[in-house]
Amino acid sequence: MPVTVRIPTQLRSLTSGAGEVAVEGSTVGEVLKGLDAAHPGFARRLFDDGGNLRRFVNVFIAEEDVRFLQGLQTPVSEGQTVSIVPAVAGG
Repeated sequence: MPVTVRIPTQLRSLTSGAGEVAVEGSTVGEVLKGLDAAHPGFARRLFDDGGNLRRFVNVFIAEEDVRFLQGLQTPVSEGQTVSIVPAVAGG
């Protein structure tokens, strides 16, 4: 079941400039792994050595940060949008 993944500008070189791509998966983790399979290079930018999301990478389903849901095990449904949002610091 395809979901749409929104790609931030900083990572669009991995998708040949595409801002959105369709990926199969039933959980956020499966979707992100599928994204890396279709567009190699995402895994090392999204996951740490333990397989967890890097702390400066935020992933949202609609308006919800998956860290406050079920993390990488958060279920996704066909037609949903998963957004990868790099953390922004400043002052």
